[in-house]
Amino acid sequence: MKKDSKTIVRCAIYTRKSTEEGLEQEYSSLDAQRDAAEAYVASQKHEGWEVISKSYDDGGFTGSNMERPALRRLLADIEAGNVDCVIVYKVDRLSRSLLDFTRIIETFDSHQVSFVSVTQQFNTSTSMGRLVLNVLLSFAQFEREMISERIRDKVAASRRRGKWSGGMPLLGYTVEKTKLLVDEVEADRVRQIFSLYVEHRSLLPVMKELRQRGWTTKQWVTKKGDHRGGRAFTKNAVYKLLTNVTYIGKIRYKDETHEGEHDGIVPLDLFRRVQNQLKANGQSGGTGVRNKHNALLKGLIWCKACERPMTHSYSCKGSKRYRYYVCGTAMQEGWAKCPAPSVPAGEIERFVVEQIQTIGTDEDLLNQTIGQIESRSEQLRDNLEAERKTLQRQLRNDHEKLRAIAANVSGNGRVAGLPELQTRIDTAEDRLKAIASELQSLDAQAIDTADVRRLLAGFEELWQTIQPREQVRLTSLLVDRVDFDGVEGNVGITFHDTGMQSLTAESMEVPA
Repeated sequence: MKKDSKTIVRCAIYTRKSTEEGLEQEYSSLDAQRDAAEAYVASQKHEGWEVISKSYDDGGFTGSNMERPALRRLLADIEAGNVDCVIVYKVDRLSRSLLDFTRIIETFDSHQVSFVSVTQQFNTSTSMGRLVLNVLLSFAQFEREMISERIRDKVAASRRRGKWSGGMPLLGYTVEKTKLLVDEVEADRVRQIFSLYVEHRSLLPVMKELRQRGWTTKQWVTKKGDHRGGRAFTKNAVYKLLTNVTYIGKIRYKDETHEGEHDGIVPLDLFRRVQNQLKANGQSGGTGVRNKHNALLKGLIWCKACERPMTHSYSCKGSKRYRYYVCGTAMQEGWAKCPAPSVPAGEIERFVVEQIQTIGTDEDLLNQTIGQIESRSEQLRDNLEAERKTLQRQLRNDHEKLRAIAANVSGNGRVAGLPELQTRIDTAEDRLKAIASELQSLDAQAIDTADVRRLLAGFEELWQTIQPREQVRLTSLLVDRVDFDGVEGNVGITFHDTGMQSLTAESMEVPA
C-alpha cells in the first residue's frame, strides 16, 4: 500500500562492521555510517521521514550470515509494525549473502517496509530496482568469497612456513604474539600422557588415569572474556592429543606436515612408538580384543626392521593349521617392503618361554633382568619427582598471584580469573598428594631379588600347571615387548617392571 506523503515514515538505520577493530574510538565506522544515513533521512524530511530513536548497530559481526543481534532486533521490530523504512550506508552492510538478502527483502515486502542504500540509490518496488539490487549483491557475495579465499591462502602459506596460524590453544603451550611458547608445567603433563599410553597400550586406561589425577584439557580465555576448555579427558581427546604432530615441533596443514617455528616437547622416538601402537590397535581392535587362538605374543611382538607390530595369523593345509607372526608392513604393502620374513608362532613363543626359564638359572641374565626392571622403576620415580618439582613451582607462583589479588581487592567485588586460579591451585595440591602416594607405592613394590629368583627358578613347573589362556595373561603381565630381528635372526625381550612385581605376588599364592 502506498504511503501518503504527509504520513510520518519511521526510518530505522542499520549499521555493521565485520571486525571489532576501531570500535572503541570516539568516532568509529558505525558512527560514520549512521551520520550518512541521518543526513539522507534529513533530505527526505519533506516526505515525512524521521529517524526512530532505537539503534541497530552490529559491531564485530560478519555479513555472511544472519546471526547478528541488532539485525534480529530490527526484524522483530519490523514484524511488530514499528518500522516503515530501513536505511543502510551500503547494501553489503545489511548482508553479503544473496540468499540471506533475498529472505530479508521478502520480510520487508510482506510488512510493506521500504529499503534504501545511501550510496547506491534504487527503488525496491520496481523490477529494475530489484535487478540492480541483485547485481550489486552478487558482487558483494563475490567479494566476500574472494576475501575467504585470500584468508585460506594466507593460512596455508603461514602453515607451510611453520608458523602457528591460530585455532584452539594446545595443552603444553601458551600463545604470545601468534607464536607458540612452551608451558613447562603443561609440557611435563603431555609427556606423561604419552608415557602412560606406552605403558597401558590402550586409550581407556589412560583416560581413567588422567581423570583420577584431576587433569583436564587446555584451559584458556577468549578475547571476549569467555572461558573455554578445562574439561575432563575423553577417549577422543586423548587420541587427538597423542596424534598431534605439533608436539614434535611440526605444523600440519590438511594432509601436509611442515617443520614448525616452535619447540617440540615430546621426544621423537616416544611419539613414533605411540603412533605405531595406535596403528596396531586400530588394526587389531585394541588390547581387549579376544585372543581366540591363544597367541602368546599377540600385541607384544614387533618387527625391529620396520618398527611395526607383527600380526598373528594362520594358514590351513588339510586339517592342519599353521600359525605364524607377520610384519604389518609386509601385510599392507607387500613382502618387498619388509626385509624380515614371517616367523612360525610356535617356534618363537617357545623361544620366549625358554628365555624366561633360562633367566632363573643364569646369574648374569638374572642380574641383567633385575637391573632392567629397576632402571625402568627409577625412570618412573624420576618422572614423578620432576612433576612434583614443577607443580611446587607452579603453586608458589599461583599463591603469589592470589596474594596480589587479595591485596588489591576491597569489598565483595567479583575478580576475573579468581575461581580459575583457585581451581588450578586445588588441582595441583591434589596431584601432589597423589604423587606422594605413588612414590610410597613404588617403595613398597620394590622388587626383592630373592622373590624374583624363586619365581624364575620354578617358572617351568608353574608354566606347566596353568591353562593356555592363563599362559597368555601371565606372558603379557611379565613381558612388555618382544623385538624380532628377522634379518639377523635375533630376539630381544623387554620385561614389564610392574608385571614382574604382580607375577611374584601371584606366584606366592600358588600352593606348593
